[in-house]
Amino acid sequence: MDDCLMSTESLTRTASTPARRPTSAIVTPSYAPDFERCRLLCETLDHFVTGFDKHYLLVEQRDVSLFRALESPRRVVISERDLLPRWLVPIDDPLSGFKRRLWLSPFTMPLRGWHVQQLRRMAIAMASTEDVLVYCDSDVVFLKPFDCAAFHRDDKVRLYRNKDALLKPQIADQRAWSDNAARVLGIPVEPISNDDYITTVIAWRRATMVALCEHLEKVSGRNWVAAAGTRRKFSECMIYGRFVDDVLAGQDHFHDDREFCHVKWFGDPMSDEQLADFVATMAPEQVAIGMQSFIGTDLGRIRRLTGLV
Repeated sequence: MDDCLMSTESLTRTASTPARRPTSAIVTPSYAPDFERCRLLCETLDHFVTGFDKHYLLVEQRDVSLFRALESPRRVVISERDLLPRWLVPIDDPLSGFKRRLWLSPFTMPLRGWHVQQLRRMAIAMASTEDVLVYCDSDVVFLKPFDCAAFHRDDKVRLYRNKDALLKPQIADQRAWSDNAARVLGIPVEPISNDDYITTVIAWRRATMVALCEHLEKVSGRNWVAAAGTRRKFSECMIYGRFVDDVLAGQDHFHDDREFCHVKWFGDPMSDEQLADFVATMAPEQVAIGMQSFIGTDLGRIRRLTGLV
């Protein structure tokens, strides 16, 4: 009888104990030409963002020493050498006059920097311990307070999903990215998925990404990097989203179609007035802007928006 009472009391204490807060890490892939933009991201992130335990900067080995200047007690620079197989080798591309980088291997298509940044984003799941990985590109700037707790609800992690978005006008590659995600996951392309999983300032469940990479290796019989890199048109966001929805049936996730970052993907450099107009069109839930670096908008103009000049 006493043993039963002790067991009941123990269960009561356990039931009343608050659930452990999931740990979170912000993940930012970057490279030397975006260093100053990454610095501004770090400044605004430290000023406006709460609820994260680590910030990982993922860079090519030759950029590590440059990005070390941004390290702090919570911010760590990680070389791709510590994330990706050594057989994936970066070189200066002779076809670009040695101005661009190319990653070569016997097991993948020739890959560009934006491909390899995606692979780094996937690989950090195997090298980190945090429960939730929040992905934030280096050309993002936070303008409002934001708590990373928005990415988890009880034991589930938020999955950005824009239902039927691919039925609307889109960039040409987006349909290919979705179809290729199905192929690499070993699931039927038909019926086609019209859902979009691509945005910036999104989160993945770390354990799910580890399971995804294991799934890729099981399906392909190869290293997951080799499996993902068999086609040049791939999106890590599409692969993750379709894995969660089409393989795991949404397990451990909840869906949300709100975008926390207001992004300008294409266009010409913006003036102060145009930037102000762009910020004025932010939705109430949006806390950051993303200004693609190749657009060429002056970084000083963007910095003035933050109030951290």
